[in-house]
Amino acid sequence: MTLISMLLALIIERLAVRSDAWQAHGYLKSYVRLSASSGLSKLASHRFGQYLWLALPGAVVGLVLCLLDSHLISFVVNTLVLLVSIGCWHFRQLYKQYLNAMERGDEEAGFLAMQQIRHDSGSREQSSYGQVLVWLNFQYYAAVVFWFLVAGVFGVITYALVRHLQQPIAEDDTEQAAAHASCVPVNSKAVARLGHWLNWFPARLFGLGFALVGHFSHASSTLLSYFLDFTADNELVITEVAAAAEPIPELVVNTLDESSHLLQLAKRNMLFLLALTAVLTLAGWLA
Repeated sequence: MTLISMLLALIIERLAVRSDAWQAHGYLKSYVRLSASSGLSKLASHRFGQYLWLALPGAVVGLVLCLLDSHLISFVVNTLVLLVSIGCWHFRQLYKQYLNAMERGDEEAGFLAMQQIRHDSGSREQSSYGQVLVWLNFQYYAAVVFWFLVAGVFGVITYALVRHLQQPIAEDDTEQAAAHASCVPVNSKAVARLGHWLNWFPARLFGLGFALVGHFSHASSTLLSYFLDFTADNELVITEVAAAAEPIPELVVNTLDESSHLLQLAKRNMLFLLALTAVLTLAGWLA
């Protein structure tokens, strides 16, 4: 059932998802606003209570599924939660704008589209175009699938909430900014700390996948330098290992060729992860 849910969610997201109703950010924004206007704001702003607040939505859904004890309902909910959490229609649209601009030779429009992707995803300024897309692919596909395999809907919802809270808020969305400030104080480190650890092992595992589907010797040596580094930025780990696995000449960095090559590398890595999941399922390690 786990593998079927993953495949269904990935196929539907690629072929049929075309609206904000299938994106997690709308539901997560509602949770933040609800928390800001209720007693949950006290829990969210508490030094230790914030961890409980971050885990609450996933825990509630997981508990309801346990109480219902229905394989059919669990399968449907698992698929829907996974589908919503990997939904990134906004970034798909921006990526299409980037592709169209670069294909017609409009580098300025391509630069603006990529800068919008970089800003909205909270990616590092030092990352190249291709590295930004690889990190985005990791956040919306690889890490979500990993936490689905490890902790089911609880892991997926918790990861999606932390990911959402780490992304910038639109300047014109004053209501959401106020709700966010109420639930996540400026001096709070819970979101950043939990986000780091939620990405730590998936980043190394995905990096290993890069080595196996790309240039093994270059990628593996880069990965080993970060493997037991508990403080390195996970985005830096992903982007540097990806760059080592798919060597790109300096002349084509920040071009359509670089973006296409690194994105294809990320897609091959996801196929490898799905194949590994299938093997584990057949071996009886996954339900």
